[in-house]
Amino acid sequence: MFELSQLRCFVAVAEELHFGRAAQRLNMTQPPLSRQVQLLERILGVVLLDRTSRSVRLTPAGRSFLIEARRILRLAETASLTTRRIASGEEGRVAIGFTAASGYSFLPQLVELSRTRLPGVDLALREMVTGEQIEALLTGRIDLGLIRPPLNRPEFDKIRVMNESLVAALPSGDPRLDKPVLSLGDFDGRPMIMYAPEGAGYFHSMLAGLFDKAGVSPHQVQHMSQIHSILALVHARIGAAIVPEAAMRLHFEGVEFRPLDIDPARPVELYVAWRRDNDNPSLKPLLDLFETDPASDADPAAETT
Repeated sequence: MFELSQLRCFVAVAEELHFGRAAQRLNMTQPPLSRQVQLLERILGVVLLDRTSRSVRLTPAGRSFLIEARRILRLAETASLTTRRIASGEEGRVAIGFTAASGYSFLPQLVELSRTRLPGVDLALREMVTGEQIEALLTGRIDLGLIRPPLNRPEFDKIRVMNESLVAALPSGDPRLDKPVLSLGDFDGRPMIMYAPEGAGYFHSMLAGLFDKAGVSPHQVQHMSQIHSILALVHARIGAAIVPEAAMRLHFEGVEFRPLDIDPARPVELYVAWRRDNDNPSLKPLLDLFETDPASDADPAAETT
């Protein structure tokens, strides 16, 4: 089988049609160049070049082989470059799990920033609740998760990337919309769409704790896991809801939002998490993007463990 060095020698001679100029181009002397071309012809069993004391020209077989030789050299160069770029993380693929709420604000900005800064890295996006993401991180199905706390597993590293406010979502015409800012007391005894503990445990626990601390008992008429489903029920006037501020981007017709006076003012946290032993070369360049604050209201790299 011929070698790439033999192809390079042949292509140089075929393009220059002169052994001396081809040798100069390859930064070598003429005798070893001639030997490499002769060896290539012997391996192929054909004459590629007609040589005389005054000229060099391609045979019909040589003209045909020149096309293939150039193609093989281009493929070899591309393979080498791609391999180096993948090893350095400049090219590759990162699988990211994300919660529905993070898909409203943080994720789109991260994707846009990645396309600008890491155009060779393909992001495979998979919507999952936090529990599914943890399992997927453990089994290697995803490289990175956009996860709600708590996350206290020794296998993972994490960075807090966002703190977000909660807002009240009310059906148009609700009398509470007359107030510029609502309190938790405005939900006491009133119909409310609550988060399902089995599918939205983070938000369920958060609101349950806030209501308990405030001594407020809303009438929980439905329990939903997805924020867009909650807003659809608000639109249907089944009740009010409390949602993360990013949900305002959904622009549900017939649903209006008001700020909430609560402590802490920005209780909703979002983390990126990954396995410490993840060896995907493209993960590190992507994690470096979080230092550039991909979310406009993020607290970049506020906590790393």
